[in-house]
Amino acid sequence: MAAHIDHLVTSGTFSLDGGTWEVDNNVWIVGDDTECLVIDPAHDAEAILAAVGDRKLVGILCTHAHDDHIGAAAPLQAARNAPTHLHPDDMVLWDRVYPDAPPSRPLDDGQVIPVGGIDLQVLHTPGHSPGAVCFYAPALGTLFSGDTLFHGGPGATGRSFSDFPTIIESISTKLLTLPPETVVLTGHGEPTTIGAEAAQLPDWIARGH
Repeated sequence: MAAHIDHLVTSGTFSLDGGTWEVDNNVWIVGDDTECLVIDPAHDAEAILAAVGDRKLVGILCTHAHDDHIGAAAPLQAARNAPTHLHPDDMVLWDRVYPDAPPSRPLDDGQVIPVGGIDLQVLHTPGHSPGAVCFYAPALGTLFSGDTLFHGGPGATGRSFSDFPTIIESISTKLLTLPPETVVLTGHGEPTTIGAEAAQLPDWIARGH
């Protein structure tokens, strides 16, 4: 069967800068009926493993290393012996969660990761965090944006290791140049499209977040 995307929502907490918040996270599983990748292993390893089923888990992809997005990475990797991928610039955040267990493989801008007969392109999009990335699947017309781009605007930049001008630059040069019909599957909340968000760029810049 052709490559497809599965989705589940997991719930837990996000902690940074001395605060903790309840959050719901989108976990995306992309592949075919034989093999798959998990994008952003949040909170609940058992639920993610159930969604993967008997497919081969060929990798765990992290859009960034905030604790709500990587909380299930270690148990998922242990259960399926699957490598975890993270951009090196986010090690400052990763080490707060897994100080003695570095990710298996680095992610690089422009890297291509195959799964289920399609390719995911790595786009380094710093701003929400230094090593934030998005994964673009041209064959599926889909962008997995993590916390870089949401329905209604860019990801938050009010906490440590984030920067608003940087995220605007990332979105403008790496994401809004994609086809406008590209579906954007986000780290939290509802999907959107590149075209719907591109029209709002001047408003985001004016409001400063």
